[in-house]
Amino acid sequence: MDETTGGRTRWRVFGLVLVAGIFGVVLMFTGLSQGAIAASFAVAGTSYKASADKLDAQGVVQYGSVDRSADQAHPVLVNGFRKAELSNFCQSIVVPELPGIGDITVKIAAPGGMSANNLVLGIEEVTGDLTLNNVEIGRDAGTMDKGPSGATGGAGTFGIQADSTQITGLRQTAWSTTASTLKLNQVHITASAGRHECF
Repeated sequence: MDETTGGRTRWRVFGLVLVAGIFGVVLMFTGLSQGAIAASFAVAGTSYKASADKLDAQGVVQYGSVDRSADQAHPVLVNGFRKAELSNFCQSIVVPELPGIGDITVKIAAPGGMSANNLVLGIEEVTGDLTLNNVEIGRDAGTMDKGPSGATGGAGTFGIQADSTQITGLRQTAWSTTASTLKLNQVHITASAGRHECF
């Protein structure tokens, strides 16, 4: 391969990594200027993983919903929190099978933690040790009033709400995130070849 061709290859790789990095940041911060919305936007066709040593949150709601990408509907558990604090936060997005590179992982690490107001997540799966305080299980999801403004489910459907919650060893796979504000402490964003997810 001559030097000119090599230069073009390097610029192509640079461009793909840059696009992947922007994609990850956009996915992370989708909807910040819109306040808390309950999964009412079209999602990218890629889920992401997030982890934290501990989540502490106030004003909690949970109900079923659907996130829609261009070609598929994704059933999700919507988790809404008026205020949330996560310690040692990590989020990873895999951009699959880029030409000439293969998979790329965009990782957002905040070892100093993350705080959020009016946080709404469209979750596919979540694990950890969960505590709910002053909980209402089986509440009509259309009448919930403890979570972020607008974070309610369909009238007559099953919902859960609580004054507060703690989750230790949080591991989740999700399709969407919105918040009115997000603050990440000691944030470090990387894009690397291969799969290097948070868990």
